[in-house]
Amino acid sequence: MNTRREFLKSGLALGAAVSLARWGRLTAAETPAPAATAPPRPVLVAVREGSRAAMLDQALAALGGLGAWVKPGQTVCLKPNIGWDAPPERGANTHPELVGHLVRRCLEAGAKSVSVFDHTCDPWQLTYEHSGIAAAARAAGAHVVNGNDQSLYREVEIPGGVKLKRAWVHSLVLDSDVLLNVPVLKHHSGTGMTAAMKNLMGAVWDRGFYHQNNLHQAIADFLTLRKPTLSLLDAYHPMVRHGPRGKTVADLVEMRTLLASADPVALDTAAAKLLGLDPAKVAYLKIADAMKLGTMDLTQVEVRRFSLA
Repeated sequence: MNTRREFLKSGLALGAAVSLARWGRLTAAETPAPAATAPPRPVLVAVREGSRAAMLDQALAALGGLGAWVKPGQTVCLKPNIGWDAPPERGANTHPELVGHLVRRCLEAGAKSVSVFDHTCDPWQLTYEHSGIAAAARAAGAHVVNGNDQSLYREVEIPGGVKLKRAWVHSLVLDSDVLLNVPVLKHHSGTGMTAAMKNLMGAVWDRGFYHQNNLHQAIADFLTLRKPTLSLLDAYHPMVRHGPRGKTVADLVEMRTLLASADPVALDTAAAKLLGLDPAKVAYLKIADAMKLGTMDLTQVEVRRFSLA
């Protein structure tokens, strides 16, 4: 795995290294506090330099505590990225430490149940096992659910869909009181990046439809069905090339970062900057912003930054 310094020296995705060195410039200068009559600005929390568990705890505290989002007696669906048959150190999936810790926090907040699933790309049994997520989630008290069982999906209308107008969606996403989106930050050969919005493709049975019918528009369309209650992005060691599967740990850069927001568009805009990408060139971000499903304008976002170093 590369360090930040090695990543900078390599010249790969220079913007990502620069954005790390200049953490205070994750966004442009923030606007003054809005007037009392203005709608509240979305909040984006950015935490650095701690363990995954510690950064998660800090992010949740900055968002008012998990109890502000998960109420006693509610059912919770955790949707990590568990797409690939790869061990945690490869960075292809959300790290199991983050998933397990979030499960425990949900149950401590009084959740009636916590379920974890993904519609995997590789065989689900191997992916769940080798990612470490199944064991971590079960140990923390979650129900681990097969995302590759079509009987668990229901066909529903996507109310604001332009291309994705109907889809078979996993029942956990449709029925759970709380949807926590827990993606990993990665390069992606098709869309430039994977973060919060694209991770939701794993909630749909027919991913092929996305690829055949304007992938970027379909990614944005899904948010008209259901936005995550919160998105919590694992950017501890993002994959900066050869995504989404990756080849070796040399494809990763250690950033020790976690982003959290209820606005997945704002979160993915900041995530693009971490990868050294111009958010305006990530098509699904522009589409979602135009559809008013969130904002790409980070000057209109309240950014709360923390370093645990």
